[in-house]
Amino acid sequence: MKRLLAALVLALGSATPLAAPAPAAEAADKGKPEIRADIFTSTPGVKAPPPLSGPPLKRKVCVWDIAGANGDLFRSLQDMRIGILRFGIDLELMPYTSERVAAEDFKAGQCDAVNLTTFRARNFIKYSGTLDAIGALPTREHLRLALTALADPRLAPKLRSGQYEVAAFIPIGAAYIFTNDRNVTSIARASGKRVAVLDYDPTMAKMVAGIGATPIPSDVTNFAGKFNNGSVDIIAAPLAAYRPFELWKGLEPRGGIIDYPFTQITAQVLVRADKFPADMLQYARTIVARHFESTMEIVDAMVGDVPEKYWIRIPKVDQLRYELMMREARIQLREEDYYDGEMLSMLRKIRCRIDAGRGECTDKQE
Repeated sequence: MKRLLAALVLALGSATPLAAPAPAAEAADKGKPEIRADIFTSTPGVKAPPPLSGPPLKRKVCVWDIAGANGDLFRSLQDMRIGILRFGIDLELMPYTSERVAAEDFKAGQCDAVNLTTFRARNFIKYSGTLDAIGALPTREHLRLALTALADPRLAPKLRSGQYEVAAFIPIGAAYIFTNDRNVTSIARASGKRVAVLDYDPTMAKMVAGIGATPIPSDVTNFAGKFNNGSVDIIAAPLAAYRPFELWKGLEPRGGIIDYPFTQITAQVLVRADKFPADMLQYARTIVARHFESTMEIVDAMVGDVPEKYWIRIPKVDQLRYELMMREARIQLREEDYYDGEMLSMLRKIRCRIDAGRGECTDKQE
């Protein structure tokens, strides 16, 4: 069990929304792709649902943006309101700088929709919340295929649990391990280190303690600060967090980034299903999936160039070892009812579609 738990230390996600604070240097923003505000009105080949009759439906959205009402995400959604209004839905956007508070208000019925990291969205819908399972989607192409599949109307019932439904999946980028000690090139060497874990997920703390490391409760608003000031030794984050959160401060003078993505980070837009037309939700999932590449352009623009000196190269043999350990960990967590088995099975099929020679394609344990 210890070996299984250890594999998951390397996937403790501290996902960053696309609206992370901009870097100080204005030059870094030149040429940055903009979030498409006309996404609901300019998608060729996708049939839009007819506008609702009668007065517009008024719906509230808890918008989580680290920069609040001044963030890129919130401003883009303000523009997007116009495109959605043509369908007969009038959105009132309420800014939140805390993901936890946004999730709690959504659960309490203070709003009809919310955007959350998939890690936290798992508390609402386990099937969709398993999308970010450790090692399940090795590359961007795997993620693209997964999001395309999830936009298929035949999977719509899986994206609803009770009163909650997924209206969209938003890719954020692959997660990597950032460490302030370049000697941490294996799980065994993480023993004794302080590792940032999600403060609302006790399972992560258990995993870290299982390898002899110290779990430090954190969230997406403070994990970077803790890493930069030395309060934690290890974090996991998408590269999009490197520049806006100035993670080089935590990497200096002897740190690095392990050159092996352990999961693909996503966010989700959750809604109360009875508050929105079903065809509108399906339409939203379809067109957001169609804009995968343009969304990744935004993510790539945020990353910038990570200096070569920070990369810690991992031998192929170690990568294969990690892959097997992560597979064992996924199976174990499925048995513990942490991951959804049907989602894991779909993700395995995607991996086998890209590489049919994988051993798991004949040994179908997931």
